[in-house]
Amino acid sequence: MPSSNSVRSRARERNSVLSRPEFISLNQPLRGGGAGCPSENRGSARRPGQIKHQTSQPSEEPTDSGSKDRREPIKMPEEDCMLLNPSFKGIAKNSLLAIDICLSKRMGVCAYTSSSWGGCRSMVALLALTGHGITWIIGTIVCLTRSNTLAGQEVLVNLLLALILDVMTVAGVQRLVKRRGPWEMMPGFMDCVAMDIYSFPAAHASRAAMVSKFLLSHLVLAVPLRILLVLWALLVGMSRVLLGKHHLTDMVCGFALGMLHFSLMESVWLSSSTCQTLISISTLSWSPFF
Repeated sequence: MPSSNSVRSRARERNSVLSRPEFISLNQPLRGGGAGCPSENRGSARRPGQIKHQTSQPSEEPTDSGSKDRREPIKMPEEDCMLLNPSFKGIAKNSLLAIDICLSKRMGVCAYTSSSWGGCRSMVALLALTGHGITWIIGTIVCLTRSNTLAGQEVLVNLLLALILDVMTVAGVQRLVKRRGPWEMMPGFMDCVAMDIYSFPAAHASRAAMVSKFLLSHLVLAVPLRILLVLWALLVGMSRVLLGKHHLTDMVCGFALGMLHFSLMESVWLSSSTCQTLISISTLSWSPFF
């Protein structure tokens, strides 16, 4: 059996402060000197608080980086995110947009010559040309130069201003929304001249609705002509959908915008004297002194 002295010595070594892991370096002999280097011994005998502070520093770095990771989560792109609890309004909006795009693509049967109704593309394009802004502006100016009555000139001047208002308003809204058509195709030359580049709202539908309502209100027409005028407006708006230029919602919003233009023009209707003044200024025959 071990003696009591050996047991006591082992207990002292076990309870000794220098036997702890952080003080092991103090028990090791110095490499470059012996007992004649007291300054090195004093330098090597650091306080326990300093050693604990040094050993605790590297452990704080990963915790700081981990806290930064927790504070700044990685932001995923919007297309890669999925809403786990979308609202009813968002679901309804996305569903209507999907239905609109699907129906518009299916109705674009004249989008290309290789489409199912590609043989009728030229006829549908000619029908759409009857609702073009440049066509109506040039036609109105020609009729205005040939008109000899004050009532006719009054109607034509207001119609010309309504056409300019329609072209500028639709072009501005299209620039703001910048919605593309259901089929990727470059706008034609006439579309670029009339600033009809984007899809929403449909410029031809807006113009056809405004012109048809304008003519029905200010011209005395027979019932068959009235029906044909309404059918013409509907067919012009539909022709752009068949050509793959617009969605169905673009056409519907175009009709609504055209009716708004008509109401606005009716509220600021120019009198006959004002129209004569504008005609005189445009023909350089106006004189404010006579």
